[in-house]
Amino acid sequence: MIRINLLPVKAAQKKEQLRNQLVVIAIAFIVVVAGCVLMQMSIQSDINRVKAEITKNKAEIRSLQKKIGEVNKFKALQEELKNKLAVLDSLKKAKSGPVHLMDDLISALPENLWVTDLKEKSSKITLKGVGLSEDDVADFMTNLDASRYYRNVRLKVTKQKTSGGLRFQHFELLCEIEQPSSDVKK
Repeated sequence: MIRINLLPVKAAQKKEQLRNQLVVIAIAFIVVVAGCVLMQMSIQSDINRVKAEITKNKAEIRSLQKKIGEVNKFKALQEELKNKLAVLDSLKKAKSGPVHLMDDLISALPENLWVTDLKEKSSKITLKGVGLSEDDVADFMTNLDASRYYRNVRLKVTKQKTSGGLRFQHFELLCEIEQPSSDVKK
């Protein structure tokens, strides 16, 4: 019988298989490394893009904060201006108010009646005076009550005094001041 030694062929086949496996492993390793490098480059690109966005957003925030500061300054100036306008309006009212009060007071005075004292305190007026009769005092009260600037006219005191053969009616009135809405200008 003839014997054939197949061992060197098996050893050669094993070497060939080992070499093929090493080539496959090397190719797989290269593919994995290339994949990792590509992933790392992609991630780094994303990181750089996000960092650029963050820088851009921070610059925009600083710009907007400057604008907000300017807006707040304008709001403060606007509020200050409103306050100044309110003061001017109140000064205009205070300026014209006494003129109208005195004008209506003079218009309301009957012929035989004189005002001797006028005191104003916190939108209330106390009037003292002398009239020839009680009717003159009543007419004065009615005229004042019809005025646009006087309201709630009340008689506090009335006394009759005689001087030089004439009888005089001394009186004291309380009333409130009212600023008519038609005089308010906006």
